[in-house]
Amino acid sequence: MRKFLKNKLMLLEFSVGNYLSLKTKTTISLLATPIKEHIYSNIFSTERYDLLKGAVIYGANSSGKSNFIKAMSTMRRLVLQSFEQSSADELNIIPFLLNTETEKAPSYFETVFLIDNIRYRYGFEADDKHIHSEWLFEASKQAEKALFIREKDGIEVMKAFPEGKDLEERTRDNALFLAVVDQFNGTIAKKIMKWFNNFITISGLSHEGYKGVTFAMLEDKGTQKILLNFYKKLDLGFDDLAISKKPFDPKELPNDMPEGLLKQLVTDLEGAFKIDIKTIHKKYNGKDKIAGNVKFDMRSQESSGTNKLFNISGPVFEVLNDGGALVIDELDASLHPLLTLAITKLFNSKEFNRNNAQLIFATHDTNLLNYGNYRRDQIYFIEKNKYGASEMYSLVEYKEEGKTIRKDRSFEKDYIEGRYGAIPFIGNISNAIAEWQEK
Repeated sequence: MRKFLKNKLMLLEFSVGNYLSLKTKTTISLLATPIKEHIYSNIFSTERYDLLKGAVIYGANSSGKSNFIKAMSTMRRLVLQSFEQSSADELNIIPFLLNTETEKAPSYFETVFLIDNIRYRYGFEADDKHIHSEWLFEASKQAEKALFIREKDGIEVMKAFPEGKDLEERTRDNALFLAVVDQFNGTIAKKIMKWFNNFITISGLSHEGYKGVTFAMLEDKGTQKILLNFYKKLDLGFDDLAISKKPFDPKELPNDMPEGLLKQLVTDLEGAFKIDIKTIHKKYNGKDKIAGNVKFDMRSQESSGTNKLFNISGPVFEVLNDGGALVIDELDASLHPLLTLAITKLFNSKEFNRNNAQLIFATHDTNLLNYGNYRRDQIYFIEKNKYGASEMYSLVEYKEEGKTIRKDRSFEKDYIEGRYGAIPFIGNISNAIAEWQEK
């Protein structure tokens, strides 16, 4: 008998259009196709759907990978921060600028997700100053019904969404109606806000800001052991961690700072804490016998890869513990391929991923095409056409001479050879080097 999951937050689809290099509507889907690959590890079932535990996106530099993930981050930001903005704030949305028809048009964002086994479809169109349209649909079964529809001439609230009544006029031109309803404690709106709060997007390049999550999990006895065991399994070269937390001391700020900036920092950091992390290594004597321990400063004495793994491990395990979706750009940057593989395999692990969290990430690490055990419907490629617009497609959709790609093909070899596209065009590099040497 199949076991179905209830009361979980699941991502089904995300779509974006006319945003940065993504000119036309571009969609990533975590609805499992009927293919028979890794069905016991990479798929989980709800009462209504078979869903994928994640997806991986490949493409050359400047192909649009980061733009697609930035679109997810932008939608999340707009939803969660919309109510806090003033009427004069800009929304920081850039459309596709390489076409006269799109450069002045709004960008499109839409997400389809499950909450308590009910499917919701929520989206909006917006430019830098205004929300042009917004919609929310609900489907308890197969048929969708509108909860509200917003257009330029107003907001129509349906009978099935009484929590939105009489709030239409309280919604600014640059604010989302959903966020307004949430502020007035709308039941459905609050659930959707919680879903977006569990829709985490992080950068694999600028990861310093995420270590606070890791610190918090290491301070919690319930999650500390899980993280420490994970670090030990990866053999990162240290035996333990030492964490200290002390109040911010203004005397630690540089003496040569401008007085105005110094005063501002002292004010801003009042009551803050400084968290120090040390790695503990064994020390040996001349006979290679253990002579004690030595502490290394994590930031200055450990590798960039170890720092990155430490910083993002908090968000990774937070999502694994709580459920939801984690989206990471440049996951493999600074990481050994085996460490990247270890992180991705956490999400296909029954031991670590009991709440069926989902991981979407962009990478250049082609080893995962062989060893990551990804299904064809989990592998996406993105590339730019001759008009500068990014186009994305999954391997299960890709056709070669009218036929789908077989599951027993070497995906890594085929990709590197350019069979699926989405790789950089380098040209004759030997000629380029010869020309450069002649100068």
